[in-house]
Amino acid sequence: MTFTEPSDLPPENSPDNPNEFAAELFIDAEQKTTAERATVEQIHKSESMGALVRADGLFAGYFPGVNILNGSDLYAKEGELVGIIGPNGAGKSTLLKAIFGLVHVNEGAVLLRDEDITNLRADQLVRRGVGFVPQNNNVFPSLTIEENMQMGAFQDPKKFTERFDKVAGLFPTLGERRKQRAGSLSGGERQMVAMGRALMMEPSVLLLDEPSAGLSPALQDEVFVRVKGINETGVTVIIVEQNARRCLQIVDRGYVLDQGRNAYTGTGASLANDSKVIELYLGTLARA
Repeated sequence: MTFTEPSDLPPENSPDNPNEFAAELFIDAEQKTTAERATVEQIHKSESMGALVRADGLFAGYFPGVNILNGSDLYAKEGELVGIIGPNGAGKSTLLKAIFGLVHVNEGAVLLRDEDITNLRADQLVRRGVGFVPQNNNVFPSLTIEENMQMGAFQDPKKFTERFDKVAGLFPTLGERRKQRAGSLSGGERQMVAMGRALMMEPSVLLLDEPSAGLSPALQDEVFVRVKGINETGVTVIIVEQNARRCLQIVDRGYVLDQGRNAYTGTGASLANDSKVIELYLGTLARA
């Protein structure tokens, strides 16, 4: 066995020094990442021109100094249906909550028709035309369907009758059972109440956080049909979903999030058939 003497090592300032070589590799990787990020930002800036809603380079989290989003970009144009998919913990729901002011944005901006709405309160956003349906606890169980809808129109009660009739046109069950308490409804019916209530203020953009979560496959299909129906009325929809395959079937465009950043973006069809997206991020979800 041969031992290398210290004198045999290259001098500290030599390009052959292993420590210096490792440092150079790190710098190269850092520069490459920075360059790639700059390219992504440039593409996003170009493609998002005129978007109804957009998020630019969001860094956000639930605790000071701890970001879940690490430079995430997103945009949705008027009338688009946009999906957000990715592994658990990727920051999908956090992105929606950051747009809706429920998670503090530490860096970056959220724009609605080019107006900066970053970190505005939820009630201010609703008044500006942004609706949000959370995944859990999204109805008032002790109130009737009608009373839930009244809560949705709380900021403009004069619109209640007109808006309820339109919402009941999308969800006939809500009109037929308007006096029934929401707590007695099935999971799928509660989801209809939650979406209907969010539509009462006539939003221009609707944010949906995992609307199919916990539902049977048949009810999941119904929810996706309803989401598509809402979008066809002219409402821009941004939907976070774990049911990746079904989501990509209905959306115009999609984003794959990983560790709080955009890993892939494209049309729903292109993402659903991208072998790298399937292998790295969707797995069995892509075949569900």
